[in-house]
Amino acid sequence: MDFELRSDYIPLCDLLKYCGVTETGGMAKMLIAEGMVQVDGEVELRKTAKIRSGQRVSGDGFTIHVH
Repeated sequence: MDFELRSDYIPLCDLLKYCGVTETGGMAKMLIAEGMVQVDGEVELRKTAKIRSGQRVSGDGFTIHVH
């Protein structure tokens, strides 16, 4: 799926919530903490990592392209 960024960046946990990967921010944080989320092919454990335009966030059953 594609996500249109409206600012310089979006925190990773918020991106997962807004894109419907998780129902809540708390669930997003748990998914990240368990090492289930990758940013540009690398496991990302920082819940509020700054995701910027051009990055790709993926995990089990989802891929988000940030524009």
